[in-house]
Amino acid sequence: MAKNIVPSDAKLAITQVKSIIGGSQVQRDVVRSLGLKRIGHTVVRTADPVTVGMVNKVPHLLKVEEAK
Repeated sequence: MAKNIVPSDAKLAITQVKSIIGGSQVQRDVVRSLGLKRIGHTVVRTADPVTVGMVNKVPHLLKVEEAK
């Protein structure tokens, strides 16, 4: 699970690990805005302030690792 990621120049590999069913509309919108479509789907994004803010909004639904 993601815990308070901070902005940097690093690349983040963001994976959806839990369903958005039952979540609020805001949480659904955040997950879709990150480009995630289903459980197990992974996207790579830079750790800019916008992406970090979205990840910190729904940390219980995501797994975040530094991309290689």
